[in-house]
This record gives sequence, C-alpha cells and structure tokens, in this order.
Amino acid sequence: MSALTARGRSAEPLRTPPPPGEHPAYGRLARFAGALMRAISHEEWDDAASLPATGGALIVSNHVSYLDVPVVGRYLIWSGRWPRYMGKAELWRIPGLGRLARLCKQIPIERGTDRAKDALVPAMAALAAGEVVAIYPEGGRTHDPDLWPQRGRTGVARMALATRVPVIPVAHWGTHEIMPGRKLRFPRLRPKRTIAVLSGPPVDLSDLYDRSNDPEVLRVATDRIMAAVTALVEQLRGEAAPADVWDDKLHARVPRAV
Repeated sequence: MSALTARGRSAEPLRTPPPPGEHPAYGRLARFAGALMRAISHEEWDDAASLPATGGALIVSNHVSYLDVPVVGRYLIWSGRWPRYMGKAELWRIPGLGRLARLCKQIPIERGTDRAKDALVPAMAALAAGEVVAIYPEGGRTHDPDLWPQRGRTGVARMALATRVPVIPVAHWGTHEIMPGRKLRFPRLRPKRTIAVLSGPPVDLSDLYDRSNDPEVLRVATDRIMAAVTALVEQLRGEAAPADVWDDKLHARVPRAV
C-alpha cells in the first residue's frame, strides 16, 4: 500500500454523489466526516480494487473504536459505494443521532434479544437491491486484550450464504490511538495519528451455499470470514495474530478454527 497514493486519494473531494433517492443528509454527513478525519488523522488507504463497483456486497470489518464507522464508511464512500451500516439499536435512541441514522437508512440491531435476527431482513433486502451493507461480525468492539479481532457471530454467515453476494473484508488500524477504550470520550487530537485501511479479495464461501441452514456450516463460514479480516489486520500491524482467538462469550481465548 502506497501511503503517498493513499493519502492523495483520501484527500480528494467527494467524487461520487449519493445515489438517487438518498436523503441529502447522507451527503452532508459524508463531507463532514471527510473534513473531520483529515483534520485529526493521516489516512493511508489501498486502492479498494477488491470492492465491486456495482451490485450487492457485504463489507466485514474489525472493530476497535467508536471511530471505526466514519473511517470505514468514508473509505467506502470515497471508493464509490454508499453503505448501509448495521449497528446496535441503542444508537437509534440517542436524540439527533437516531434521526440521522434513520434518514441515512442505516439498519438497527436489537442485540441480545430475540429480535436481533429481525435486522437481517432489511439487510438482505438491501443486498438483493444491489446495495452495500457493512457489518462488524464480532458483534461489537473487540474485548481481546491486544485488540485482535474476536470470534465472530453467525449472523454475517446467514446473510452471506442466503444472498450469495461478495463478502469483502476491510480492515483498519489506528482508530484506537485517537479514541481508545470502550467508553465514548473526547478524541486525542494531537499529535496526528495514522489510520490505515486495507481491503482484501472476496471470501470464498461457494462450497457452503447449499448447506446454509446447518449450524456447523454457519460457524465454518463465520470463522472463514473472520480469518480473512484477521489476515488483513496482521498486514496492517506487521505482526502475527495469537494462535488462539478471543471468545467474548467465554471471556477467554480459544483455539482458532483450522
């Protein structure tokens, strides 16, 4: 990844307008996020060659900070795709933020309830309509002590196998240095930190398509997706991930799938 080329591309004005039918708030939000991220960080991007120019696609990313959404969202938008983000429903209940999320047609997830699966319906409809849906398969910010991606949840596999759209891993690193920890707090503005974003080739799940209702297959697909994300994080960090992966339900590391 060329930092010079990447920074040049991320600094360009927004070239792709919101698709027809989008609320004007989405375009204004994207421009604000662009100005904010340029002001508080150095951005290093790859060329996003793995991202389909058209058609439905499922974007899967690691999650370490509150800044992850504007960082990856900006990367996708500046690459020509306007994402529908899946996020915790609590955010929709925050005055102002919730209204903005609804205007931009983002998708709330009622985590930890029987209604969590309901979010898959509008997400899969968006994918079928040729839109990009972005999700954090870990189900929230990682609890891994060293911020490696934790074990994913199978909702991402359900969508991927049901829709058969390309699953594109997009990893980033550096947001935790600006907004660290699990509590929302004022960002560290100086010195400027570098945030790198890198995408990889589609995750091949074709051998699993005909067994999409099998719980074991859903776990295999989820682990395969998370392995692709983790491999990109390894590239960005310049080091190998631990042999074990953090399991948030067990609050401990467990052997990785092979």
